[in-house]
Amino acid sequence: MRNFEEIKAQLLQNDDVKREYELLEPEYQVTRAIIQARKTQNLTQQDLAERTGIDRSDISKLENGSANPSLRTLKRLADGLGMKLKISFV
Repeated sequence: MRNFEEIKAQLLQNDDVKREYELLEPEYQVTRAIIQARKTQNLTQQDLAERTGIDRSDISKLENGSANPSLRTLKRLADGLGMKLKISFV
């Protein structure tokens, strides 16, 4: 059985798939940052929901990529995690 990284590498050999993947990379980065920050603090989605006032189901949607957070939501998440939000253009 192949793992995710092997399948991903194979799919990214297709130029159309690669282009679409690269277009979505900023969204993946936000999703990964939210999950990593929450897990680093050993918080469940419910814990984060209680800290931020954001419904647990909405946090789940953010983490699984089915919703895009607003700047206000990102700020609330950062506050709930005891972190500062930093956005940059590079």
